[in-house]
Amino acid sequence: MDCKDKEKMRVGVDFNYMMEKSLGEKGIKDSELEAVKGKAAAAFDYVKKNRGRDDLFMGWTELPYNQDEIVADILETAAAVRKKFKYFVVLGIGGSALGPIMAFNALKHLRYNELPDEKRGGPKFYVEDNVDPVRMQALLDVIEPEKTCFNVISKSGATSETMTQYLIIADVLKKKGVNLPENMIFTTDASRGNLIKIDKSFGGAFKKYVLPDGVGGRFSEMCPVGLLPAAVLGIDIKAMLDGAAYMDKLCSSPEISENPALACAALQYVSMNNGKNINVLMPYSDNLKYIADWYCQLWAESLGKAVDYEGNTVNAGTTPVKSLGVTDQHSQVQLYTEGPYDKVITFISVGKYGCEMPIAHGCEDIPDVGFLGGHTMQELIKAENKATAYALMRAGRLNYTINVPEVNEFTLGQLMFLLELQTAYTGAMLNINTYNQPGVENGKKATFALLGKSGYEAQKAEMDSAPALDNKYVV
Repeated sequence: MDCKDKEKMRVGVDFNYMMEKSLGEKGIKDSELEAVKGKAAAAFDYVKKNRGRDDLFMGWTELPYNQDEIVADILETAAAVRKKFKYFVVLGIGGSALGPIMAFNALKHLRYNELPDEKRGGPKFYVEDNVDPVRMQALLDVIEPEKTCFNVISKSGATSETMTQYLIIADVLKKKGVNLPENMIFTTDASRGNLIKIDKSFGGAFKKYVLPDGVGGRFSEMCPVGLLPAAVLGIDIKAMLDGAAYMDKLCSSPEISENPALACAALQYVSMNNGKNINVLMPYSDNLKYIADWYCQLWAESLGKAVDYEGNTVNAGTTPVKSLGVTDQHSQVQLYTEGPYDKVITFISVGKYGCEMPIAHGCEDIPDVGFLGGHTMQELIKAENKATAYALMRAGRLNYTINVPEVNEFTLGQLMFLLELQTAYTGAMLNINTYNQPGVENGKKATFALLGKSGYEAQKAEMDSAPALDNKYVV
C-alpha cells in the first residue's frame, strides 16, 4: 500500500465533544489539557525509552517490525493447515482467546462457520476461552476431532484453564488413535514450561511458535498468538502489522495535539481526575463488536492497580464497559444520557461498511415507516451513531470518536496499536506498572490451593481456617 492509500485509510480521533467549547461547564477546559501536557510528554518519553524491553514487558512495541521470518513461517504453516484440516480450534484464555476472536469477527464473514465450504474457503474456526463443561461438550458435538487442528496457547503451560482444555482434547484424540503432534500446534515459551516438557516427551515432534518474553497476553494479538489463527483464516497478517506500524508513526510526537493515542490517554487521565470512573467503548459495527471485549481486558488488567511505583496506595483505573451501536442505544444509552456524570464514551465510527444494503420503498401511507425507503442501512447506522454522540454532547456527557475509514486488516492493525499505546501512555501518567497483574495471580493461587496443587498447602490451610460463612447473610 503506497503512502496515498495509507492516508486514505488513516484512523483518526475527534475529541470535540470532550471539550468545554462543546459541553460547556461539563467539558474539559483547554487549560486542563495544558496542565497535563508535561505529564503526557513524560509518559511518551517513558514508552519511547523502554520500547522493546522484555524485562518491562514492552516487547509488544516492536512487533510490527521484528517478525519477518516468523510471519513467513506462519504463512507456510497456515497454508498446510487450511489444506489438511476441516476445523481449527484455539485452546486458550484471556488475551490468547480474546485477540483471535476479535480479529476473526472483524475481518471474516459474520456467519463464517455457517457458509458452505466453497464460500468459506478455509477450516471452521472456534475459540475455547472458558472451562464451562457445557461449552466443551458443545464444541465436541460440532467438530470431528481427528479432522481438527488444535492451537494450544500458554506461555508457561501452567494456565489451569488452557491445560484443562488440552488434557480433555488430548484424551479424545488418543482414544481416536491420533498422534497428538499431527493435530496440535503449541504457542508457548521458547525453551521452558510445561508445553515444552510435553513436546520433549514426544521427541520434539510438535510444531511450536514462541510467545515472546516481553509480550503479555493482553498485548499478544500481533505475535504468533494472534497471527497464526488469523493466517489460517486467510487474513492478511502482513497488512495488519503494516497498519500497526503506520499508527506507531502517527504517534511519534510527544505533543497531545499531534499524537492520537497520547490525546486519548490525556483525555482519559483528566477525566479520571474529574471523577469519571467508567470507560465505555462503543463501536458502531458488528464486525468490531469484539474489539470492545478485547479492549476491556487490555484496559482493566493494565490500569487496575492498588499501588504506584513508589508503593503508594492509589487504587488506580476506571471500569471498562463494552457496548455496541446501535444495539445498546436501546439498552444502555438512557443511562449514559441521564444517569450519573461518571462516564467517558468512546465511539468507534466506520466510514464505509462492507456493503450498503438498500432499504426498500413501502408503507408510504405510514409516515413513521415510509420515510426510510430509498435510504440504505449504512446511512441509517451512521446517522444513529452521529445522533447518539450529539445527544450525549447536548446532555453534557463526555464522548469522543475514533474514526475508522473501513474495516480491513490495515485499519484493524492501526486501531489495536492506537488502543495499546493509549493504555501504555495512561499507565505511565498514573505512575503504575501497566504490565503486571497481581490481582489475577492471587485468584490463580487460591484456585490451585482449592484443587490441591502441590506447593499450595499453606494457602489451602489458610482458606480452610477462614471464619465460617454466617448463615445470617444467606437467603
